[in-house]
Amino acid sequence: MSGDDVWIIGAAMTKIGRYPDRDVIDLGSEAALNALKDAALAIRDIDVLAVGNAYESNTSVAQRIQKQIGQTGVPAYNVFNACASGASAVRTVIMAVKSGEADIGMAIGAEHMGAVGCLDKVATGRDGKKVFTPKGRYGSVLSPEGILGTGLAPGVFAQAGMAYAFQHGVTREQFAMVAVKNHRNSALNPYAQYRKAFSLEEILAADDIAYPNTLPMCCPTGDGAAAVIVVSNARLAGVDPDVRRRAVKISASVLTTDPWTDDGQVQPDVNTLTRQAAHWAYEIAGVGPEDLDLIELHDSCASAELLHYDDLGLCKPGRAGELIESGAVDRSGSTPVNVSGGLLSKGHPIGATGVVNLYEITAHLRGEAGDRQIEGATVGLAHVIGLGSACGVHILEKAA
Repeated sequence: MSGDDVWIIGAAMTKIGRYPDRDVIDLGSEAALNALKDAALAIRDIDVLAVGNAYESNTSVAQRIQKQIGQTGVPAYNVFNACASGASAVRTVIMAVKSGEADIGMAIGAEHMGAVGCLDKVATGRDGKKVFTPKGRYGSVLSPEGILGTGLAPGVFAQAGMAYAFQHGVTREQFAMVAVKNHRNSALNPYAQYRKAFSLEEILAADDIAYPNTLPMCCPTGDGAAAVIVVSNARLAGVDPDVRRRAVKISASVLTTDPWTDDGQVQPDVNTLTRQAAHWAYEIAGVGPEDLDLIELHDSCASAELLHYDDLGLCKPGRAGELIESGAVDRSGSTPVNVSGGLLSKGHPIGATGVVNLYEITAHLRGEAGDRQIEGATVGLAHVIGLGSACGVHILEKAA
C-alpha cells in the first residue's frame, strides 16, 4: 500500500430503464445519497464533486444535484466526454484526491435520455426541425444523419468490426455470440434495463442496424445514474471499520484520446485508443490481462466488444473470434466479460455508463453482486469509449 493510493468506499446505482416521471437530478441524487449511505458518510464530508452527463451537460447538472443533496460550497465539476463522461468524472475526482486538494470526493454519472433515441435528439430541435447539417472536414465523421452514418457508434463499430473480420476471418455468428452472452447475463442483474435472453437464431434474424450488427446487437438508450466515493489513503484509515473492510483500491485510472495517423490526420481509432489506455493501465497497476477476474467493457455494439477483446489483450492478436467461441468470456469462463449484461442489455445511459461499470466491478470485488457474482474476484477492469474520442480504463483491486 503506497501513500498515494486511492480507494472506493461507497458505490451505488439506480436500475437502468425509462423514468418518464423523474429527471436527471432525481436519478443522480438517488445514486449519490445511496453511495453516501454505503460509505457511512454525509454530504458535508465530501470535498469535491464531479458529474458526468451528456444530454444536459450545459445546464450545470453538478450544481443542480448539489442543491438537491446538500450545497456545501465545495468545487463541483460538470464533465462531458461523450460515452466516457462518467469515467472522466471519476478521473477528475481521483486527480483531486491524488493531488492533495481533497481527501474525499464523489463522482456521479447521470443521464435521462427519455423514449427518444440520441439520433433524433442530436439531429432535431424541440420543434422537430432539423438543426444539424454536416459540413467541414469532419462532417462525415460526426454526422448524426441516419443510423447507418459512419460517425455514429453503430456505423463506427460496424466498420471497425468488418475490417477486423476481413483481416482475421471472424464470422457474423461469432459477433452475434457476444449478444447471446450479454443478454443471457442480464437475466441475473436486477439493475439491467432488459433481462431477456435470446438465441443465436433470434439475434441473427432480427433487423439489421449496421452490418454485422442487428437490433439485439446494439445497445438501447435509457435513463439511470451511478455514484462512487473516492478517498485518499490517509483518509481511509479514519473511516468506519466496516466501510474500510469493503474498500476497493483504484490501481489505475487512464484516459486516452485519438492518436495521430501516419498521414498527420486525426480520426476516431477505437482500437489504438483502447490499446494505449490498456497498456498504460496495466503498467500503472502492475498487472496484466491474465490477472483479471472480470471485465466490464464498452459493448455499444456486439462488434465493439469483440474488437476490445483484442485491444485489451484478452486474446492473442487476431483471435477475438476464437475467444468468444471458446466460452472463455462467459460467466463460467476464465475471463468473464460483461457479466452485468453489458451495454447491450443492462443499458447505456450515456453519462452514467462509466460510473456504472465501476459500480459493477466494485460489487464483485466486495462479493456483493448477488446471483451474477464472480466468486473469488480480486482484480477487475472497467473500460469505456466516447466517440470523438476518449477512452477510459480503470483497474480495481480487492483490499488485501
